Order: sequence, then structure tokens, then C-alpha cells
Amino acid sequence: MWIADNWKDYEVLDASGGEKLERWGEYVLVRPDPQVLWSTPRKHIGWQSRNAHYHRSAKGGGEWEFFRLPDEWSIHYSLGDQGTSLAPSDSSQPGECSRLTFRLKPFSFKHTGLFPEQAANWEWFYGIIRGARRSQNGPIKVLNLFAYTGGATLAAAAAGASVTHVDASKGMVAWAKENAQASGLGNAPIRWLVDDCVKFVERELRRGSTYDGIIMDPPSYGRGPKGEIWKMEDNIWSFLGLAAKLLSRNALFFLINSYTTGLQPAVLSYMLNSEITKPLGGQAQAAEIGLPVTQSGLVLPCGAAGRWERITPHTFS
Repeated sequence: MWIADNWKDYEVLDASGGEKLERWGEYVLVRPDPQVLWSTPRKHIGWQSRNAHYHRSAKGGGEWEFFRLPDEWSIHYSLGDQGTSLAPSDSSQPGECSRLTFRLKPFSFKHTGLFPEQAANWEWFYGIIRGARRSQNGPIKVLNLFAYTGGATLAAAAAGASVTHVDASKGMVAWAKENAQASGLGNAPIRWLVDDCVKFVERELRRGSTYDGIIMDPPSYGRGPKGEIWKMEDNIWSFLGLAAKLLSRNALFFLINSYTTGLQPAVLSYMLNSEITKPLGGQAQAAEIGLPVTQSGLVLPCGAAGRWERITPHTFS
């Protein structure tokens, strides 16, 4: 398992009865989590002193209940501070630290605008990009698909990459730009695009574009800006194959995330090895990603990730 254990401003305080108790900076939230099947005693004081609680509805969806929570606030994350301890190929270097800032606000479907477990992946490719920049000249081009509010985009840009950020939601792209400004990356080489990810990849293939790193965090289900339907189980295999064709001849990495129950790590590994490792070499790994739980000392699983990395010296074309 790859664990995002380098947070200072975020913490899973406890988890029980289908919910998790989280500290986001100085504010404590309670949110539902389908992975929390256990009902251990709720001994942490935060359960009674929460600032907001998202209540799931039996009819689907739910609503927030607020107790002394601002409309917006920010938290920070320091990349490269010490790395994630259980990442098998973590390449980050001690002493090379970039501080990212994320603006948060509670909105529909229990979300806050950030998936903290993804820090385990940020550290991984942050180290790869920094290592390549030390040994190579020329820009490192990274494509971030289904890019949401830009956590991965900022991590890649902070490492020195030129990033293309693609998401179908105009609001999410605007939010990502705000995060970039807050992180001191407002002038970084980031191309912000509101577009359907599948159609964008198809156009990039026709243009002959290539990228040295590709990140994708597809939803289980979604719609494009013109009503295009995305369903993970039906579309991911063909889309991964298309996106893999955008990798440059000496590409550095490929990352895919999954919150879909049916896409276990072994499935992600199989797809990456079939579409990328066979033609390009390198190695693919997949594992669950998780967050440490303070009260129990255990780890809360938060989906899975598949990583492909070239493990030979890089020469950019």
C-alpha cells in the first residue's frame, strides 16, 4: 500500500460506523466513507466538537450540517519534505521542498475540493520529474487528465514540468487556477483547458503531440461539457490505450487512479503492463493507496493507483 503520511495540515483522526473524522487545518469534518465497515467506539473528542457533518440520505446524495465553519479556507502541503514511507519507488530527494496551497470549501456529494490520499502519488512523480530535470535539458511535458482542482497539476509544475491540465468542468478548472495562484505557481507553464478528456486525447493524437508523463484520475461516472457520458468499467481500457499512445519515445511515467470498486490494483497493473510496459519497457506497479488513522494507528484504504515508470536513463526527443 502507498500511504500519504506526510501531511501536516490534514489528518484522519478516526473512522467508525461508515464515517471518517478528519482535520482539515484547524477545522474538523465528519464525512461518509463506504470503506469504513467497522463500528469501533468513537472515543475521539472530535466526534462531538466537529465543525461540519455531511449526512448521507437514504434516497441518495445528502446534505451538510455546519457548526462554526467558514465558507472557504486553505491548507498547505510540502512536497519532498520527507516523502511517503511505503512508496516502493519514491524518488523524492530530502531538502527539496515545494509548498502547495489548496483552497477548500464544502460542496455537493460530501466533497471539499481535494483528495488528500493523492499526496502519495504527488511525491512519486515529483521525485521522478526533479530527477530527470537534473540530468536532462529541455522541458518535461506532463498531461493531467480529469484534473479536478489541480493537486497533481501543481505537484508536477512545482517539480519543474510544463503541464497541460484538462477537465470537463469549467468551475473545477477555475478552482485549480486559484490553487496555482495561492501556491505561487500563477506564472508556471500550465495550459488550462476545459474539454472532454477523450476528445482531447483523440485530437492530440491527430496533431502528433507527445508527453513525457501522463496522469489520469477518471471518475467512476461522469459527463463531458456537451453531455458525453463516461463510465469507468466501459471506457477505461480503450481510453488508457489511446492515452498511452501520447507517451514520448523516452517517456518518464504514467499514473492512473481508481476509486471504482471493480478496478483492483491487479487490474490496473495488467492494463499498464499490456499497453505500456510491453512496447516501452520500464516497470508497472499497482497498489491500494491510503491514509493513516490517528486514533487506531491503522490505515484507511482510499482506492488504488497504477504506476508505470521508465527505469533506464532518459533522453528527451
